[in-house]
Amino acid sequence: MQLTTIVTEPWTDYGLVDSGHGRKLERYGRFRFIRPEPQAMWAPASTNWEADGDFIGASDEDGGGKWHLSRDVPRGGWHMRWEEVRFTAQNTPFRHLAFFPDMAPQWSWMRDRTAEGDEVMNLFGYTGVGTLALAAKGARLTHVDASKKSVEAAKANAFLSDMADRPIRWMVDDAAKFAAREVRRERRYDGIFLDPPKFGRGPNGETWRLEEHLPALIADCRALLDDKSKFLVLTVYAIRMSALAIGELLRQAQKRVENGLSPQTDVKEAQSFFDISAEGVIDAESALDDAQRALAQLTAGEPRAVKQLREQIPLALPQPALPEAWVGSALQDNYDLRATHWTIRDGGRSSRHRAPPAS
Repeated sequence: MQLTTIVTEPWTDYGLVDSGHGRKLERYGRFRFIRPEPQAMWAPASTNWEADGDFIGASDEDGGGKWHLSRDVPRGGWHMRWEEVRFTAQNTPFRHLAFFPDMAPQWSWMRDRTAEGDEVMNLFGYTGVGTLALAAKGARLTHVDASKKSVEAAKANAFLSDMADRPIRWMVDDAAKFAAREVRRERRYDGIFLDPPKFGRGPNGETWRLEEHLPALIADCRALLDDKSKFLVLTVYAIRMSALAIGELLRQAQKRVENGLSPQTDVKEAQSFFDISAEGVIDAESALDDAQRALAQLTAGEPRAVKQLREQIPLALPQPALPEAWVGSALQDNYDLRATHWTIRDGGRSSRHRAPPAS
């Protein structure tokens, strides 16, 4: 297996300034931050690191810790840019800044292989910077993340990037379950990229463990691609999982497809229909949230609670109960027809009183 090292080059709003002794100094826009980096075992180039914030990590490698920020750092975040994509960076409790700058080489690599109209799926899409990077090239995206808050942040970044009208499906869902359902639907994609965490939970409490669940997910992803598809990009930030292990996993997934051993689902047909119905509920809730935000903008205030439909709504029968009466009632209560009727009457009246053209 051939391994190729990809280096994240700095851009206007980001750069790695220095690293060493288990830490790294990075530039995020106008701010500089120090974060833990266990693999930076060398000595830094400089011992004088000036930063606007420092994340002091816990003793274990799996997370935990706290930011120590200067008063100049906006707690609500600040705007940054990568190519056409504008987004909000923010110091999160998870030591990162609401996006992953080391993904930039992968975004560029995929953009070079993406054409307008390509169907691309981003699993574990987080705040959507990668999604928008490919949407800017004209691709049709499916963005999946279990965190509703992350998907809302991705939508906000789409608005900030002037891409709110791009063809993007925003899905709040468990990535592994969603991919399995797409396989059952016999969907295909021109490209799939995913950046799974070491551990996570789905919207309904599903548990994700990288070493346990990644092989099945990769098999499903490969089943969603065909010989005309362009890429499957997997990135993993886990010290225990090497590039050799990831490469072998992808190679075996490819071999299974070549040998006709497509992944077999162990979920019953009824479960499949249930999952699809649950996805419809999620879509409806997302549409309701969008409508409420639009209403709040129009009325300059938060909308009140939406009243629930009554279980039994009385329907009054027309009297007499004849088909002609039903038709007459429908025509009389159709406001579009009534508006058209009055428009025609007003138009005729105005034409009768209009002065004749000068001869």
